[in-house]
Amino acid sequence: MDEIASLLEPQIPGLRRYAWALLRDDEAADDLVQDTLERAIRHWSQRHRDGDLRAWLFAIQRNLFLNALRKRKTHGVQVGVEALENSSNADNPESRAGLRDILAGLDSLPEEQRSVLLLIGVEDLSYEQAAQVLDVPLGTVMSRLSRARGRLREFMENGRTAVLRSVK
Repeated sequence: MDEIASLLEPQIPGLRRYAWALLRDDEAADDLVQDTLERAIRHWSQRHRDGDLRAWLFAIQRNLFLNALRKRKTHGVQVGVEALENSSNADNPESRAGLRDILAGLDSLPEEQRSVLLLIGVEDLSYEQAAQVLDVPLGTVMSRLSRARGRLREFMENGRTAVLRSVK
């Protein structure tokens, strides 16, 4: 058990950041991390010893998040006032507005694009690790990341998401 704990403990800060980015709620993020760690310990024997532990943990966490999302049958994440108050620059109105815009832009992305953007941009996973977490081909990760960056850029420049047009 000490071996498992020594391998899991360094991964907790990254799991916590990703959980908060998905949920925007400290308590819910803590619960998601706890559920992730419990499931990882329970299924430790099923883990590939030569596999990427970090990617395996993020895959567990994302699957737990998606399962909860399906149960609630809602899409999107609500940003609480706590998110802005807990920011390091909460006293600076411009920083608050910028953070609010970034969070709103992230919320406007489809879940698939938001997940890949958070995994690569925030958690610094490689494209290969993100593909493993999301269980999609490498090209799909690259495509989703490109579309997510484009939509987020459009949102930040215009304050809205890009509207898809059908071409006949």
